[in-house]
Amino acid sequence: MPEWLALYYRDPLEITHGEGRHVWDAEGRRYLDFFGGILTTMTAHALPEVTKAVGDQAGRILHTSTLYLDRHMVELAERIAALSGIPDARVFFTTSGTEANDAALLLATTHRRSNQILAMRNSYHGRSFASIAVTGNADWSPTSLSPLQTLYVHGGIRTRGPFAQLSDARFIDACVADLEDVLAQTHGNVAALIAEPVQGVGGFTAPPDGLYAAFREVLAPRGILWITDEVQTGWGRTGDHFWGWQAHARSGPPDVLTFAKGIGNGMSVGGVVARAEVMNCLGANSISTFGGSPVTMAAGLANLTYLLEHDLQGNARRVGGLLIERLRAVAAGLPVVREVRGRGLMIGMELVGDDGSPSPEAAALTLEAARELGLLVGKGGRDGNTLRIAPPMTLTITEAEEGAALLEEALRRAQHAISGKERP
Repeated sequence: MPEWLALYYRDPLEITHGEGRHVWDAEGRRYLDFFGGILTTMTAHALPEVTKAVGDQAGRILHTSTLYLDRHMVELAERIAALSGIPDARVFFTTSGTEANDAALLLATTHRRSNQILAMRNSYHGRSFASIAVTGNADWSPTSLSPLQTLYVHGGIRTRGPFAQLSDARFIDACVADLEDVLAQTHGNVAALIAEPVQGVGGFTAPPDGLYAAFREVLAPRGILWITDEVQTGWGRTGDHFWGWQAHARSGPPDVLTFAKGIGNGMSVGGVVARAEVMNCLGANSISTFGGSPVTMAAGLANLTYLLEHDLQGNARRVGGLLIERLRAVAAGLPVVREVRGRGLMIGMELVGDDGSPSPEAAALTLEAARELGLLVGKGGRDGNTLRIAPPMTLTITEAEEGAALLEEALRRAQHAISGKERP
């Protein structure tokens, strides 16, 4: 394995199986899973409806490619197109969020005949050559070489940066002014803005509602496309909305939407939704060998059906709301926690040292302590100091309370370790 392949924990964890919101390691120890394989196990581990769909399809045929029709692929595309909010939508399936964003950039730059892209500071869009080129987080951007000319604008982080002390309305006004200033320095033919409604790897940071609607009022008259990266925010995870872009819907839907992770509930599914005019702009042949495979499409269709029939968006809103308030109560007594933020079952806890500066050490210590206690969480953020909490969307109130209590103890251990003070 390459040296740059990151692993969690000093003693890496081998997960062998799971059920519901729990997983087990190779030694037989059970963990409450509050990260879901990076927001990918969206509904539940070993969800019977999905595993049956996978098994049934695998027993018929595993692979055909997009050169042939597949009923599941067509059905899933129709449902996603209808849910996307994009008029006259077309859907192209990929195998990952990286590939979905790469395809979206190809569509936008071809449609606009320009390689200029606007992206958000602190963003993350994948690990391909093109998606790294629009990633505004240095920890995840290993090269400055790029096929694109990327221009980064303000707005992805509400509580840090030069506009942090402004009210929401003035924050949006300042970010729009920054956007207009950046556009004034271009050749006037920018292809698109790509943005995560809630930044995932960036630490679950988000702008005030309406920022991207205000951006669109500047971009749309110029013909500049809006690509919303819903790889982590889609399918109702934020509770309030089915898609993250809907918090910014005043100026209409995006031109392009990318998705992945949760829709497959662990199977490799990604994709792009775009207006037909944009999707059909490619002038060369193209196929996908593995995107839209019979097995992954059967899984995605079963998973989406389960999510909608069981109102998991509503569950994310209700249980996530309780969880975030519980975590804010925990944070109130712990100086190590600077901020608890998020929506639904997408929650970030930003950690700091005694001097108030970002503390990746505190995040690493909390991660280890939580594992020892039987809880799995993620981490990220601009400084690697934010805990990322995103359980499967079937999380129960009892499990939310249990996880919050375990996390509180893990944070107390980290607080004690970095401050040297006696634990309360």
